Amino acid sequence: MDMIFLILIYLAFISLGLPDSLLGSSWPIMNTDLGVPIGNAGIASMIISVGTIISSLLSYKLIRVIGTGKVTIISVAMTAVALLGFSLSPSFIWLLAFAIPLGLGGGAVDAGLNRFVAEHYEAKHMNWLHGFWGVGAMLGPILMSTLVLWGNTWRNGYFTISMVQFSLVILLLFSLPMWRKFEGPSTKPTEEDLQSKDKPGLLASLKTRGAIFGMFSFFLVSSTEASMMLWGSSYLVKNESISPESAAGWVSLFFLGITAGRMLSGFISMKLSNEALIRLGAILTILGFFIMLLPLPTMFTLISFIIVGAGLAPIYPSMLHQTPIYFGQHNAQAAMGMQMAFAYTGTTLVAPLFGQLFAHVSFSLMPYVLLACGVGLLTCREMLTRAYKKKAGVHKSASLES
Repeated sequence: MDMIFLILIYLAFISLGLPDSLLGSSWPIMNTDLGVPIGNAGIASMIISVGTIISSLLSYKLIRVIGTGKVTIISVAMTAVALLGFSLSPSFIWLLAFAIPLGLGGGAVDAGLNRFVAEHYEAKHMNWLHGFWGVGAMLGPILMSTLVLWGNTWRNGYFTISMVQFSLVILLLFSLPMWRKFEGPSTKPTEEDLQSKDKPGLLASLKTRGAIFGMFSFFLVSSTEASMMLWGSSYLVKNESISPESAAGWVSLFFLGITAGRMLSGFISMKLSNEALIRLGAILTILGFFIMLLPLPTMFTLISFIIVGAGLAPIYPSMLHQTPIYFGQHNAQAAMGMQMAFAYTGTTLVAPLFGQLFAHVSFSLMPYVLLACGVGLLTCREMLTRAYKKKAGVHKSASLES
């Protein structure tokens, strides 16, 4: 029974990834059909991200009231309805309207499932589960590109994936009794939790030493991932002169790197700590962007997409798995919601703004800008690790004195 439950969570992560990559990979085709400028993808992306920020912040209270299982089912259902709406949208305005439930559906389930896995499963499962997010994100553009090359439209792609989401909703409905078995805390409160005078809440999570570096880490990694997802296809079209139909498929190399990297990271996490994996991933990401900005043949650009994806692969899940460690069990869900909010704020603000910059100046700027994000991410994690070690040293000294 436990294995069936874990499989359902894996499927939920695939469903999270499927819509995330669709907009960016299909936008060079969609914007022509809808008759809007290429930079307008940022507007839709911003609305989706605002919805995820709101639902991420509310996830703390929602899960306390109705539980993770029900929040997951409702959220996936909202996503399915939104994707169906995308496929039927007669104009860009309708697309923006359905972007609202798409964002609201994604944020709560993301925060809830990540907290659930961080508390109940080992680091390897967090990496593998996010690897299955990569499976969904990789299948999205492949499916879209295949359907278009076969003579279908982008609407068929959205309709197909909405049907997949509706099927998952039905499966999750049968899993509700399983969630009740796991809803209780997986571990006893730590000594630090018991001594803490802070009540669990969103603002309390920001009082932890070094919290701002951790939150800003989520902001930067999500900004980088979102920019690659949203503008990777357009970069190949504008900078590498690849046709829009082919670019929608080639951008899946980025998701291939993420997926393979996270599957491999699950095994590596048995030997290396989360922070070591984050450091290794950040360095590999920086290397990938450095290769991308060099004046090399298109083949090297495509290879750099894989390298960047593989570098980003362990960062997000490893940071999530550290949440109960850095913030304590009593603040884990609130901190997770706040981290998701910072992550989606990066997606909301940075990726669309970058798109406007690239569209009005040049897409050749993309690897330079994202390289700077990678360096900033590595710096933030090093500062957070240093702050946590100081905090641990203070608590250890206090325990010895008492």
